[in-house]
Amino acid sequence: MERFIEIKGISKIYDGEKVLDNIDLIIHDKEFITLLGPSGCGKTTTLRIIGGFVTPDEGELLFNGVRMNDTPPFKRPVNTVFQRYALFPHLNVFENVAFALRINKVPEKEIKERVAEMLSLVHLENFANRGVDRLSGGQQQRVAIARALISKPKCLLLDEPLAALDLKLRKDMQNELKNLQKATGITFIYVTHDQEEALSMSDTVVVMADGRIQQIGTPQDIYNEPENAFVADFIGESNIVDGIMQEDYKVRFSGASFNCLDKGFEKNEPVDVVVRPEDVDVVTPDKGMLKGTVTSVTFKGVHYEIIVDIGGFKWMIQSTDFVAEGANIGLYIEPDAIHIMKKSEYSGKFGDYSTFSDEIEELDALPEEEDEE
Repeated sequence: MERFIEIKGISKIYDGEKVLDNIDLIIHDKEFITLLGPSGCGKTTTLRIIGGFVTPDEGELLFNGVRMNDTPPFKRPVNTVFQRYALFPHLNVFENVAFALRINKVPEKEIKERVAEMLSLVHLENFANRGVDRLSGGQQQRVAIARALISKPKCLLLDEPLAALDLKLRKDMQNELKNLQKATGITFIYVTHDQEEALSMSDTVVVMADGRIQQIGTPQDIYNEPENAFVADFIGESNIVDGIMQEDYKVRFSGASFNCLDKGFEKNEPVDVVVRPEDVDVVTPDKGMLKGTVTSVTFKGVHYEIIVDIGGFKWMIQSTDFVAEGANIGLYIEPDAIHIMKKSEYSGKFGDYSTFSDEIEELDALPEEEDEE
């Protein structure tokens, strides 16, 4: 794929805080790329810089090699679909989609043809005369997408457009957006904090945190080969423990040595070790590489979510086999289930399942307030 958009060393500061810190990114023509990360990571600011709604303080934005930093939004070959669709409530579906064409004084015959094509593309051909206030959330979103696509942009920017939809409709729209991107051949740049959404839809995922890009890769690479503890924790569930790389293909963690598939580390280098919950087999204690005590069991439908205390560190295991709370069990881990990462600024912050969020830990650490008399 050809390079389309290049972000070179871009930074942005708001109120003295650097929300984007010297990021570099290449976006290819006809690519579905997702900017993924928690609130405040800089993903929406990046999208708004590409769209022309925000000007970077440092760095360059290039479209097909041409500098676009100061080019206004209406002169860029992009269009945007926001979380709030901003449809015109006094216009019906047809006129909402046709709006940009009427502004540009496109002939009526062409307007009818292009609107009909767009409504067919988003499966709303039978809704042309309906008021947008009589549409469901998913239908309103389709109108917003059709309106954005009718101007034939080279790139569509989507800022968490599915966030307001319920779960089943969101999954349907994920499939539709991916099919729509393939059908149109337009570059899609998508922003979300939903990991499953990013993995299921994207050609490329860009994981962001603290105003910086943490990793760029295919969904499979991001999930199977995370580059640091933040990525491993943010993308799915992960047990992340301290380890020592004893030599190539051998690592020690949780009091035992394991064969693994990683190499290229210094002898006895401290590392972070990632083991996904679904990659751990529950066995009897005498057959376990590790042993622990089950502290909780939660039924999740297709599997049980089991929390196991191993030397004071809480592991998560996902298994179709039931085990009772309080049971002593063994854990068996194959070499290909062990992933080794370099230590980073995120080491030690993730991977223990004593709690499921930092907020709970912070609340637990607060001193008790005295009752007012």
